[in-house]
Amino acid sequence: MRLGSRRNKHRTRTAPPRSGESHTMAKKRPQTKAGKTGQAQVTNGEIPVVGAREPCPCGSGRRYKACHGRAAAHAVTELVQRPFEGLAGECDWVALRELVPAATVPLTLKDGLPEGVPSVTLATVLPMAWPALRRDDGSVLLALQNEATSGDLARDLADTLQRALEAEPGTPIPARRVPAEGPRLQDLLDADAEFAPEVHTGFEFWIPQSADGADPEVAASLERANAAAIPTVKLASVDSAYWCETPEKNHLRWVMPYPEEKLLDALARLQAAGSTSLGADTRLVGSFRAHGLMVPVWDLPTAMTAEECEKPAAEFAERLAGALASDAPLTAEERRARGGLTNRQVTLS
Repeated sequence: MRLGSRRNKHRTRTAPPRSGESHTMAKKRPQTKAGKTGQAQVTNGEIPVVGAREPCPCGSGRRYKACHGRAAAHAVTELVQRPFEGLAGECDWVALRELVPAATVPLTLKDGLPEGVPSVTLATVLPMAWPALRRDDGSVLLALQNEATSGDLARDLADTLQRALEAEPGTPIPARRVPAEGPRLQDLLDADAEFAPEVHTGFEFWIPQSADGADPEVAASLERANAAAIPTVKLASVDSAYWCETPEKNHLRWVMPYPEEKLLDALARLQAAGSTSLGADTRLVGSFRAHGLMVPVWDLPTAMTAEECEKPAAEFAERLAGALASDAPLTAEERRARGGLTNRQVTLS
């Protein structure tokens, strides 16, 4: 199946933003669907996983979350708070899952690539909300921003990756409920390999460069998806910090690996000292939790570009390192600052 053919239309759907997303991002998040046509199908008696608001594939006429989705939700026995812990680039995994509209990363398998698989690439999202795709040339694209079917996102992704590696070329991989005893990404990926995201301005990576030109419907779908993506840039001066542009103001969203309580203390020390600014008219407005990590967020003026963030972000990283090294009790002013930061914290996942 050629990605870009008429029978595989790239359609994106608008879903309500996750809690806490509205102040930092407005990208469209497709609903999960299964099957080559993008429609969920009942196969071999098993009800496939679809988006919570989609019609249940069993044909009851009810939404999935009110029908067979209930059983799938109750099947989750353990929620893994940090599903990407132990992987190279954990902070960037979180960023690509929650913050970045369009990005890809080459993945390295522990045991090397199977015969007939020239490459494995992580993508933020794929057309039709496919969990993965085995392309005509045998390469694999693995999508990160799909709905999870268990309490362990790393296990869900590993199951999808294994099925993609074994699928016939030209096959999209449907969603399914993942066995609890299956491997995790940490079992499949080389933890020592570099994890280097490439942020794209749009979703042209959906279509291989070797493919023929997309038909008008595909071109229109790509245009809609590109229009929904917030311009985003990964900073080079610090790790896992992403500048983004929105109509009213720009933002810097920075995924940090430090323990939450220690990081809150450090930010409170800097906040009380007036040292959290990244320049004129910038402000640390709060943070959110995502997959066990904290993500501080700054408001930036609309005129401040990603390049102009590089130097102040690097200088802030030095100040933060000093604050993290301090074990002194917080002063009354620092405790008040910490309370303000905590009150403005939102949990995404």
